[in-house]
Amino acid sequence: MNSKLFFYEFGKMIYRIDGFYAEYAKKSDVKENLLWILYALNDGKLHSQKEICDSWDLPRSTVNTIMKELENDGYVELLQIKGEKRELQIRLTKEGVNYSSNLLKDLYEIERKTFDELNNKDVIEKMEEVLKGLYKHIGDMKHD
Repeated sequence: MNSKLFFYEFGKMIYRIDGFYAEYAKKSDVKENLLWILYALNDGKLHSQKEICDSWDLPRSTVNTIMKELENDGYVELLQIKGEKRELQIRLTKEGVNYSSNLLKDLYEIERKTFDELNNKDVIEKMEEVLKGLYKHIGDMKHD
């Protein structure tokens, strides 16, 4: 396999995996971006909107809109960060934990079964190597 074919197949697989999560969101009757934000917040840690945008490659306006909806529904609370005027930390409320846990319960089980079937191969490490390699070499591009 050459590099062109590898990245062609790799790209197709990434979009097909993303398509699975889109289908899960659709079957769960939620927007895909809401699914990803709840997925990010459901780890029990505090996050800022900027961190979610950067980590999940989501547009700031999208995250802000969804956060306002989640806050209005009582699923998150926004907390001031010491020394920051504009950036807030996000925490799931008890209702938010229940909502996200129920929404994600089946997804986590599907992921667990899939992970177990992989026999703990270093898939994530290899994908990180690919991503780092791509970004490392983007600086080599010549601009006309």
